[in-house]
Amino acid sequence: MAVGRDKRQLIAGRAAQELKNGMIVNLGIGIPTLVADYVPDGVHVVFQAENGILGYGKSPRAGEEDPFLCNAGGLPVTLTDEASYFDSTIAFGMIRRGLLDLTILGALQVSQKGDLANWIVPGKRVPGMGGAIDLAQKAKKVVAVTRHVARDGSPKILPECTYPLTTRQAVNLIITDMAVIEVTDAGLVLKEVAKEHTVDDVVRATAAPLIIPDQVEEF
Repeated sequence: MAVGRDKRQLIAGRAAQELKNGMIVNLGIGIPTLVADYVPDGVHVVFQAENGILGYGKSPRAGEEDPFLCNAGGLPVTLTDEASYFDSTIAFGMIRRGLLDLTILGALQVSQKGDLANWIVPGKRVPGMGGAIDLAQKAKKVVAVTRHVARDGSPKILPECTYPLTTRQAVNLIITDMAVIEVTDAGLVLKEVAKEHTVDDVVRATAAPLIIPDQVEEF
């Protein structure tokens, strides 16, 4: 397995620890889609997709994919016994009414105030931002997942985002391949550090200032 893939799985596995029993959860495209494969034992959540599924499950085994059954990112999914279908109007009605307990979204950049930029890199063409604005503004909790630094080594966690924003002050928690960082009114609080890194590693790779508590857990 490629190193990059290992990091994606690490981030998704840690993000899955934010799933709590009974939650209704929407997973964004990219790394978040992997979270469905890491639901902790004994935890029951209902995954919702804005293309009109409520109650999907893990990724199907190779060769068992249904070409007509996919999540909002176009990736094949399985169904739970409680699953139901509906159109995207109802799906977005659920989102906009604030019925989602949690959304896990990929991020290009996150600011120290919890601003999220995740839909476009300036100068590149994309089909649109999808449901990211609605999800980030309306979910009860927003978790942003991303590699800690970009491919060129530049920080993704910044005092202010330089990419076009998806929404302002929406992110509650940032999970990367290096750290878990909580967004608070006082600033960004370093909660956990990946076992192959140190607090100093995280501080050097983060452009925004970090609040370092006396106790920082390892994941």
